[in-house]
Amino acid sequence: MRTRVTDMFGIEFPIFAFSHCRDVVAAVSKAGGMGVLGALYFTPEELELELKWIDDHVDGRPYGVDVVMPASYEGADFAADELVGRLQAMIPEGHRRFVEGLLASHGVPELSQEADAGKVLLGWTDATARPQVEVALRHPIALLANALGPPPADVVKQAHEHGVKVAALASTPRHALKQVEVGVDIVVAQGTEAGGHTGEISTMVLIPQVVDAVDVPVLAAGGIGNGRQMAAGLALGAEGVWTGSLWLTVEEADTPEMARRRILEATSRDTVRSRSWTGKPARLLKNEWTEAWEGEDSPGTLPMPLQFMLVSDALRRIGRSDAAELATFPAGQIIGITNQVRSTRDVIFSLMEEYGEAVERLDRIVGD
Repeated sequence: MRTRVTDMFGIEFPIFAFSHCRDVVAAVSKAGGMGVLGALYFTPEELELELKWIDDHVDGRPYGVDVVMPASYEGADFAADELVGRLQAMIPEGHRRFVEGLLASHGVPELSQEADAGKVLLGWTDATARPQVEVALRHPIALLANALGPPPADVVKQAHEHGVKVAALASTPRHALKQVEVGVDIVVAQGTEAGGHTGEISTMVLIPQVVDAVDVPVLAAGGIGNGRQMAAGLALGAEGVWTGSLWLTVEEADTPEMARRRILEATSRDTVRSRSWTGKPARLLKNEWTEAWEGEDSPGTLPMPLQFMLVSDALRRIGRSDAAELATFPAGQIIGITNQVRSTRDVIFSLMEEYGEAVERLDRIVGD
């Protein structure tokens, strides 16, 4: 295949795979696509180790890094050295009691040691994401992506000075135009079907609107899990696809077994857009956790990054317990067709085989 993005990165297939697992990232890139490592959950020191591992295992193929630099969040004007403390003080006690009560009602135990406490802030702010960017640009990455809003113009410039292309996710044509204004090279148009932070417009409607609005290459995202959907995205004007939930169940993924099992059993109706994870709407696996935050007793969610700071240790406790009914995580509607464990390489080549069949079918229709 040849599109502007395959030419831009020298890749065989215009398939971009977002994953927090370095093994998946390397496997996708080696199979001819481009793996993109989600940096959010890593400290700068941990990210350095992850990227060094990818450098050593990607066989010189291009890969990318995804960071979260939201355009708006609570505490944006706080100094970095006082950020966590001041944000923690903004979390109401009533919200803390609600979370503790929810965990107690499901028998979720306390963390065993103080050292087990989770990372309460992660890269949800400009101040915490910039160190991740600095680490990423010390490595031979080909792409830097931003998952929430337009990246800061100086970060785009810094990436370009390192010869790194920049991508950013958009859920409306207006968002896409803002991305282009700051200099991004690629817009990822992400429909509401996608896992994680996502808007309200469906992929089928969004892609042609964004393609018509900008002059940079567009990747189709949201609900892309087989070759027919990939063909549909390109037919709508995209020049590649951005995939995420598809990789949660591959052999190389480090998805916890409980979560993997639930994804394999889920239907496309088993996700919901909820603010219960970060304070911004994100598509998550639907369960008693997401329902509790919509219930009559809920105090309501907090704005980013306060909500994640409130629930981070709770989610960690749930993950270490048997309370599967509370275990939620980002997942797109595509989980309804991910019903078996396959190798990453097999998924890539299945996508391309199905894509080819879809194009041939359309050619026959036109020929007839």
